[in-house]
Amino acid sequence: MNAVECIKTRRSVRRYTEDLITKEELNEIIDIARMAPTWKNTQTIRYMVVQDKAIIDKLAADCMLDFEHNIKTMSKCNTVVLVNQINGRCGYERDGSFSTSKGTGWEMFDAGIAAQTFCLAAHEKGIGSCIMGVFDDAKVAELVNLPEGQTVTAIITIGKPKFAPEPTPRKEVEELVTYL
Repeated sequence: MNAVECIKTRRSVRRYTEDLITKEELNEIIDIARMAPTWKNTQTIRYMVVQDKAIIDKLAADCMLDFEHNIKTMSKCNTVVLVNQINGRCGYERDGSFSTSKGTGWEMFDAGIAAQTFCLAAHEKGIGSCIMGVFDDAKVAELVNLPEGQTVTAIITIGKPKFAPEPTPRKEVEELVTYL
């Protein structure tokens, strides 16, 4: 699959088969995702794979801020990937000051690039994914014993899709672009 096809056909998948994603498959996806660009090549993104169903169920029950859509999606999958960042490096100078007016915004920017790159790499391998942003990051960090100095930036459910979701309507280019 070429890059354009991958981007245009990737969908948020919320229903998965029972097939477990293997460590080899996950490592191949992460090997591709690690190529995502980062602020001044800081490479601050880390991945934590959860395949323990008891932990996944606890994440769904206790950490989704009662957002039913995420609870339902997570409770029906058997692999969850936490996208984490090392705090205080991306967007900062060595003296601890911010490099731009974006402040800490660069950390989430890099995390978003990494999450999307991860999902595109998974899609290319026939694995579906759904990026979740509604969660209590402190509770998630506590539940999984996240290393000190890291923050959970996104939760991605992944698995073999039960079916290919239909594309959602997209705005036309003319609505999205301004030329000066």
